[in-house]
Amino acid sequence: MTTKMYIKDYPRPQFVRTEWTNLNGEWSFGFDDQDVGEQNGWAERFGGDRKIAVPFTYETKASGIGEEEHHAHIWYRRTIDIPAAESGKRTILHFQAVDYVAKVWVNGRFVGRHQGGYSAFSFDITPYIVYGESNSVTVKAEDSMNAAQPRGKQRWVRDSFECFYVQTTGIWQTVWLEYVSPIRLEQVKMTPDIDKRTVKLDYHVEGDLSGSDLRLETIISLKGHQVKRVSLAIDRAWLQLEVDLLHEMNGPWKMCYWTPESPNLYDVEFILYRGDEKLDHVYSYFGMRKISTRNGQVLLNNEPIYQRLLLDQGYWPESHLTPPSEEAILRDIDAILEMGYNGVRKHMKVEDARFLYWCDVKGVLVWSEMAATFEFNDDAVQNFTSEWMEVVRQYYNHPSIITWVPFNESWGIMNIATDRRQQAFTESIYHLTKAFDPTRLVVSNDGWEHTVSDILTLHDYVESGAEFLERYRDKDRIVNNEIAFNNRKYAYADGYRYGGQPIILSEFGGVALKNEIGWGYGNQEASVDSFVKRLQDIHRAVKQTGYIVGYCYTQITDVQQEVNGLLTEERALKVPLEVVRGLNGG
Repeated sequence: MTTKMYIKDYPRPQFVRTEWTNLNGEWSFGFDDQDVGEQNGWAERFGGDRKIAVPFTYETKASGIGEEEHHAHIWYRRTIDIPAAESGKRTILHFQAVDYVAKVWVNGRFVGRHQGGYSAFSFDITPYIVYGESNSVTVKAEDSMNAAQPRGKQRWVRDSFECFYVQTTGIWQTVWLEYVSPIRLEQVKMTPDIDKRTVKLDYHVEGDLSGSDLRLETIISLKGHQVKRVSLAIDRAWLQLEVDLLHEMNGPWKMCYWTPESPNLYDVEFILYRGDEKLDHVYSYFGMRKISTRNGQVLLNNEPIYQRLLLDQGYWPESHLTPPSEEAILRDIDAILEMGYNGVRKHMKVEDARFLYWCDVKGVLVWSEMAATFEFNDDAVQNFTSEWMEVVRQYYNHPSIITWVPFNESWGIMNIATDRRQQAFTESIYHLTKAFDPTRLVVSNDGWEHTVSDILTLHDYVESGAEFLERYRDKDRIVNNEIAFNNRKYAYADGYRYGGQPIILSEFGGVALKNEIGWGYGNQEASVDSFVKRLQDIHRAVKQTGYIVGYCYTQITDVQQEVNGLLTEERALKVPLEVVRGLNGG
């Protein structure tokens, strides 16, 4: 069951307006390897001699180009028709993601710049366009092999290696236009509270509010039945409202909760009026759910939940980081559920908002992770912090996200075990995230060498169930840094101690077949039978370790040279479905 205003391929399903134009498709394209485009006036007279299918990057087959060599400066251009009927409105140009720096011109005039490869951004291009005529949009994307920019699994050398893949350059998510009122709703932060049975709404209204008779109607519905309708006078840009959700229903209150088994979503309409004139109409939704910890357990809605997660890097063979279609997103999510998992750890990638939408709808738990830098210096700290907070704000309202993971395996903070600056960096990101979002769990450094963290997460690719049980037999030895992982990595960085947090094995497995070209973790298995036996052995051992309250198996699919997926890159199962489901039973 979808939300009230589901629009296929709509790029921002948490904040929907019906008047929009998809700008994906064919654009003019060119490389600028000498970086002369700006000084030679390409913003007005772009001389690209190639075509590209946006939003796919030039490195992918789906783009129509498919060249994997790194190009640091690339250009795009297309014309757009702005209907005369939209005159009087503001025209907003949206980019869901451009890696890494985007510069935008409209009709040859500079509009703005954005830095960050994983966060969405927008420009009001109204002063630059002519209504009723064709207008040109030119984009220059600048990327680098600089390890101080958040890049995740993108390589920073010429060739792919280990678990690092072909880079992503330029526009890699949807580009679109929206026509809005000069006075409009800019954003709404929605915070559910199941204990108080309320939802707190933080509104941001954009435009000149002086002398205006403005009011905002908020209509909340559940399963097609209106729950609340609240009217709020608008006299300033930022407002806050707490709405109680007591309403008549059949059954107990918890039947309204968002859970993997029953992912109930409240539909919301925000309608902005000036007098009797409707200025803006936005559709959204939220889920009533609570994430907390107690006595070494992760609680969902105040009840323990055992997380059966699957590591997902979000790559496709023909389109790399960009989902080839909404149907492809759905196929992956349905595969996760069919295999018996209840959640996904989205690894080293901030995923397309449509993926999170379908996780919201289908009840998939999500750990949302930031792409890592691979150096530690002042630039890396600033680049990471700015982009990470854009991401947290952008995806705050998705109920499926239950855990934020800013850092993984000490990537970009390689000396965190003893370096006080790097420890302070992770602490600051933890607390900054909590300042904006105290409702979710935050993992400081997934895998080992934790500082301050809501969960103790461990990565261990031991192959034998017996060896696993022996290693984890004594919990105290694990949490007190007496047992090391992966070349002498301990659970905690120096100066930090275990405080009773839930313990989750957030990476393990990674098994590969011997006849596959590429690598997995440990020895490759010679047959499907031995592959299955090893899977069953290690899963059994993990579930027999009582203090481990959840796990994340590596991984859902093969990715380029990394062939340790349960599915191939083309999404074919390597072992029977009932075998994988059996791993997650009991």
